[in-house]
Amino acid sequence: MMLLKQTLVLGVLGLANAQSGNSTAPFPAATYPNATSPNPIAVEGTSSFETSPPKYPSPWGTGSGDWASAYTRAREFVSQLTLLEKVNLTTGVGWQGERCVGQTGAIPRLGFRSLCLQDAPTGVRNTDFNSVFSAGVNVAATFSRGLAFARGAAMGAEHRDKGVDVQLGPVAGPLGRSPEGGRNWEGFSPDPVLTGILMAQTIEGIQSEGVIACAKHYIANEQEHFRQAPEATQFGQEVTDSLSSNIDDVTMHELYLWPFADAVRANVGSVMCSYNQINNSYGCQNSYLLNYILKGELDFQGFIMSDWAAQHSGIGSALAGMDMSMPGDITFDSNTSYWGANLTVAVLNGTVPQWRLDDAATRIIAAWYYVGRDNTAVPINFDSWTTDTYTYEHYVAKQGNILANEHVDVRADHGNLIRQIGAASTVLLKNTNNALPLTGREKLTAVFGEDAGDNPNGPNGCPDRGCDNGTLAMAWGSGSANFPYLVTPETAIQNEVLANNGAFESITNDFADSQIAQLASRASVAIVFVNADSGEGYIAVDGNVGDRNNLTFWRGGDGLIRNISQICNNTIVVMHTVGPVLLSNYSSNPNITAILWAGVPGEQSGNSIADVLYGRVNPGAKLPFTMAESREDYGTDVLYIPNQGTGAPQVDFTEGVFIDYRALDRANIAPVYEFGFGLSYTSFSYSDLQVIRRNVSAYTPTTGTTPPAPTFGSVVNNTSEYVFPSNISQVPYYIYPYLNNTDLETSANETDYALPGFVPAGSEDGSPQPLLPAGGAPGGNPQLYDVLYTVTATIANTGSVAGEEVPQLYISLGGPYDPKIVLRGFERLSIQPNMTATFTADITRRDLSNWDTAAQNWVISSYPKTAYVGSSSRTLPLSAALS
Repeated sequence: MMLLKQTLVLGVLGLANAQSGNSTAPFPAATYPNATSPNPIAVEGTSSFETSPPKYPSPWGTGSGDWASAYTRAREFVSQLTLLEKVNLTTGVGWQGERCVGQTGAIPRLGFRSLCLQDAPTGVRNTDFNSVFSAGVNVAATFSRGLAFARGAAMGAEHRDKGVDVQLGPVAGPLGRSPEGGRNWEGFSPDPVLTGILMAQTIEGIQSEGVIACAKHYIANEQEHFRQAPEATQFGQEVTDSLSSNIDDVTMHELYLWPFADAVRANVGSVMCSYNQINNSYGCQNSYLLNYILKGELDFQGFIMSDWAAQHSGIGSALAGMDMSMPGDITFDSNTSYWGANLTVAVLNGTVPQWRLDDAATRIIAAWYYVGRDNTAVPINFDSWTTDTYTYEHYVAKQGNILANEHVDVRADHGNLIRQIGAASTVLLKNTNNALPLTGREKLTAVFGEDAGDNPNGPNGCPDRGCDNGTLAMAWGSGSANFPYLVTPETAIQNEVLANNGAFESITNDFADSQIAQLASRASVAIVFVNADSGEGYIAVDGNVGDRNNLTFWRGGDGLIRNISQICNNTIVVMHTVGPVLLSNYSSNPNITAILWAGVPGEQSGNSIADVLYGRVNPGAKLPFTMAESREDYGTDVLYIPNQGTGAPQVDFTEGVFIDYRALDRANIAPVYEFGFGLSYTSFSYSDLQVIRRNVSAYTPTTGTTPPAPTFGSVVNNTSEYVFPSNISQVPYYIYPYLNNTDLETSANETDYALPGFVPAGSEDGSPQPLLPAGGAPGGNPQLYDVLYTVTATIANTGSVAGEEVPQLYISLGGPYDPKIVLRGFERLSIQPNMTATFTADITRRDLSNWDTAAQNWVISSYPKTAYVGSSSRTLPLSAALS
């Protein structure tokens, strides 16, 4: 979400080795030559310096869908507000101005406290007595709607009970274009359908507990390098502007926008616009993406907030559709703001129409009412800047002294859920001769690897988890949270063995070669723990600036595996990684009898993996990404070196929709382990595919117009009423809505004040506007979600133990520019031995459609469509043509 006040550099950046996986030198682009999409639209629409068309005015919320009641109450509330109060509601008070990572101004006259916005997508950040949940990538590996909802609800409850109004999560940007992307683990999967379904379930879970969820980072925020120019400069790479993700209209709709549409359809209360540019327009002032797509086509009814310091203009961002400035100051603690007093000026001089500010305020309050904050809000009881009980009321100003941290324990019994998700997300990739499960009665169990043990400095010993010391249970950045405890694999496995009166030894120094060799030679089973870490771009760890430099294991993990497997013929490899890694020949090495991917499992890490290793949990997880043989096989990569001198780096998404398994399918490349793959301690068979066609009406583009933009209350144009009150003591660095002078130009203190051409054409037009053909309701045209077919199949457990299987539905759209297959449905089934269960999946109109750039709508092409059902993207025994 954001950088800290000071960038943390833990290691040295070596640009010459920035892409030292299978490549010997940095690849100068972000798409490999043989991975370019065959679709000419994708190629033509992704050229460097691509532009984003202006789209105005900003659509005003109408209370459509389920939002009518919330909007009625919000309009009543906003009608009572003064201009200053509306500005206060939409502008943050500044970095470290209050107790949360972001807070708006308050409205004390009406008893409305400032809104508290807080990370993170894995738990409440910067506090204590909170849980640390499994990362989003682990939730994706469960392929479980129920666990996604339960995790969301548990996180929402913890945020609520700390006094948080808006939880800054979940994540669909990054989607996972490049496996090296630093924050992929915060999201779910590079597949848009898997991400979209689990994103929606997470949002519904969070908001069921009375907290506003925030879908982020919108959009095409696919790498950490160059996301912010000042950040890049601190790491020695001089650029003047953030990178531009250049994407064509088809790829935008069919890939990156897809999960955000699901989020909007799930009635998410807020969306965070991203740091990067998209087609050379900054994400938080890109009128095409905010006005036309998000608020227009997707009919988003909530509010759009900036990422922290991602705002690059005042009037421009307001007219482009942004509703809330976070954290309020231009740069941290700069005592300047694009909004605040400048937004007051802009409304008074008419450059921002009153209806636009009213709409922003209404959207914020509507989201507040929609989730029931009027009934669930509790006072803020923590402080993001210290865990001391008493501290400054305004931390950066060092003013006041308050009870800041009440140390409220909000964890409830969530550790049990975290343990369950950790086990349910562990993917069994290899299991030769039923090497697993273990019995706990092996003669000598040996555990190896730093990744099995403790961080010597404690589980929270590195700020924002910005190191790779000890077991990897949480990656780094603002998406992290403080551990209340961390159960390591070493501890959990030792407890298991001792409970069975066995022998246990461990070595967590990866470079104690002689001791490792000696212990491996005696071990009945050698369990080797290795990892690969990544995170947000304000921290560099071992030269990895957020994004991973390569796809190999960290801290000598490959050497550790090789050394032990050469000696012990019963070597089990457990991987804690943020995403794909290169597995060398481990899949075919006979001495490596089992391989498991355990992801980033959270506080119960050790117990979760022990549950799987010792058979209390039969693994049922599936890979939410592809394990390829080389990094080039993915077709996409991070841009590590600026390609436009000091200008904005241009990242051309010329691969189009072909990322992850879609790229390998198109290139006919065999993966090591494919998307959707995962073994079990039992076996399953698939049979009896049935396809039922539903009778639905023909698709009708949305027509008609909106009502005119409403205004609430009136603006008094006497500037003396807006000057800073003489009876208020100004807090240093705090962002206020007040003017410092009755003369607007003097108060604005802008060199370009009143220059012609400053206000885009049409941006102030509050008259009725045409509805978009693909719009009409939150998430898009409601008929997109009509069910056209229902698919069923019989899944039998043919083994001797109960297990869980994830049947997957894929569709071939049939066109020359379409992927070979695309995921469209899944279901996690629990089946007893010698029993069957029925897999059921609906196919919607949207599932069978392609985006038509000319019609600006979804269409079902005339190419033949085929449904496939199986256990992974490469194992699809059942198929049927869709008539």
